[in-house]
Amino acid sequence: MPSPRLDRALAIARKETRELLRDPAYLGLAVVVPLLLILLLGYQLSLDVKGVLVAVVDHDRSPWSRDYIDGMVHSEYFRPVGMPDSPSQAQEWIRSGQARVVIDIPPDFGRRLSAGLPATVGVTVDGSFPVRGQIAAGYVEAISALYNERLLREFLARHGAVDALAWPLRMQLAVWYNPTLESKNFIVPGMLVVILMIFPPLLSALLIVRERESGTILNLYCSPAGRWDIVIGKALPYVAVSFLDFLLIFAASLWLFRVRFVGAAWILFAGALLYSTCTVGLGLMISAVTRSQLAAMLATFLGAVAPAFTFSGIFTPAGSLDAVGRFVSRLVPATYFMTIVRGSYLKGGAPEAYAPSLLVPAPLSVAVYVAAWLALRKRLA
Repeated sequence: MPSPRLDRALAIARKETRELLRDPAYLGLAVVVPLLLILLLGYQLSLDVKGVLVAVVDHDRSPWSRDYIDGMVHSEYFRPVGMPDSPSQAQEWIRSGQARVVIDIPPDFGRRLSAGLPATVGVTVDGSFPVRGQIAAGYVEAISALYNERLLREFLARHGAVDALAWPLRMQLAVWYNPTLESKNFIVPGMLVVILMIFPPLLSALLIVRERESGTILNLYCSPAGRWDIVIGKALPYVAVSFLDFLLIFAASLWLFRVRFVGAAWILFAGALLYSTCTVGLGLMISAVTRSQLAAMLATFLGAVAPAFTFSGIFTPAGSLDAVGRFVSRLVPATYFMTIVRGSYLKGGAPEAYAPSLLVPAPLSVAVYVAAWLALRKRLA
């Protein structure tokens, strides 16, 4: 036989579910917006740098320079935009954004190479996008290294020393877990974690304070429902919605983005359920201590969203942060779920490897719900 406390909590949960379903804007914010956000960010937010706009100023116009240019423009990483007539015109192209990289080949390029002498090529990179600029400069260095190696092999072949080419240092490269180094395998799982730290606490942060502003909270104050009944009853529907958001984003990551997934789905699902419970509880705690919806939203962004972006390890591993950053990251639920998500998608592994990330958020969840219970008083303040 169900206990009266459980009946009261379920009654409040049914009431919150009806209100959620009757409000199209709230329901859209709860379900549709997270899915749209992962679609937009998944397709547009990429760390892969391809099609860099490159312009070439060729003062030499020899077979040597054309051969070097061919290795540049026939790569998927560069897209040629033209050949400026002068360095000043090339600088203007960089300034206007028409080109992001300019290759300046000197007039004695072919003559010096044919004579076995070194030749210097000028490379100008647009640094207004620092990360892309660094990667583009690395691409130029890699293509130049390949060109150097080919020239050296041809030189030795002409002198009958083909077998004499012995490199002092050779590298045998192996890339684990993301062999193609595609950023979608890194970005989409990370955005799943952050999106579930944005909307569940943001929605639940308005639950109590909204009723307090409208005056309907008096109905709960006058009811036999206790503080735990109110907290649990309000949390249950939004934990379910948050987990539904996770399922939709998870399905989109596999079927739309074709993200690599090699782990055990049940570990990821267990982590998502615990994470949803914790983030909704965090929002309820904020809702219980604030007195206006604006204050609740601001507190949610400062207390939940900003730390998730900064300390969860979405772009930089949490272990690479400084001492203060590592300490704060241990208090952020997104840090532990990020470990589960990235590991499940890319690495797999035994359940024991994820035990700490599954166990640590449990006391965090208990803490935020206890804090919400303590902050919720069945009286007018």
